[in-house]
Amino acid sequence: MARILVIDDETNIRMMIRLALQHVGHEVDTASDGQEGLEKYSTGIAYDLVLLDQRMPGMEGLEVLREIRRRNLDSKVVMITAYGTVDLAVDAMKAGATDFLRKPFTAETLRGVVKAALRGVLETAHPEEPGDLTYVLTTINGFRLESSASKVIKEDGAVQCNFTVINPDGASTQCSVVLPAYMVELVKAQADSEKLPGGDRFWQALCEEALANFLWQHAEYPPDNILRVDDLSTSLRRWMEVVLFTRR
Repeated sequence: MARILVIDDETNIRMMIRLALQHVGHEVDTASDGQEGLEKYSTGIAYDLVLLDQRMPGMEGLEVLREIRRRNLDSKVVMITAYGTVDLAVDAMKAGATDFLRKPFTAETLRGVVKAALRGVLETAHPEEPGDLTYVLTTINGFRLESSASKVIKEDGAVQCNFTVINPDGASTQCSVVLPAYMVELVKAQADSEKLPGGDRFWQALCEEALANFLWQHAEYPPDNILRVDDLSTSLRRWMEVVLFTRR
């Protein structure tokens, strides 16, 4: 079993995490803010994992994360937040976080995330070029998109992409993301162009974004392992704006 440090300013969250993890045999220490957390962490050799809240008084989580990584590059840190987006998750990964856990979460989800984090630190994939936003090798709520190298399938105006998703237990499942024909036309209208930057890579990345957002919101596979995108959500619109702006 592991020794875990929990840094969170909410007493009830610290207690819930402590009880949930002690129940499965982990040893848990807690701190109520970043400064106290860093004092307890010291060089990090005493801890196998840190669970770190993003929004705290004084030092915010990302600042604490960077200091932890400065002290110990082998550290494993799971960021926790109720306010973040998958964009913030990727920022945390780039700063060295092992995973990103969304509040509120169940004890089962928490234990799954801890199990996935303790298996090993994953290298976060970096964009191939500006605008190529990707979540491949990024862990969200204990789930990881392992590969998006599959071919984009186009049929009757619809688009489908298949992904391998690793769950907190390490098992892999194939998940499909489907953009119906009317959604494809809506995306083109939003972009004000029939040709999207990157061609098939654009559609692949858009499907990847949709699946990452689903895992972020639900911490489980989509029903029947198929995610049908029926509307252009705020997060997808924001993603498109970033991609289209950087490609102009």
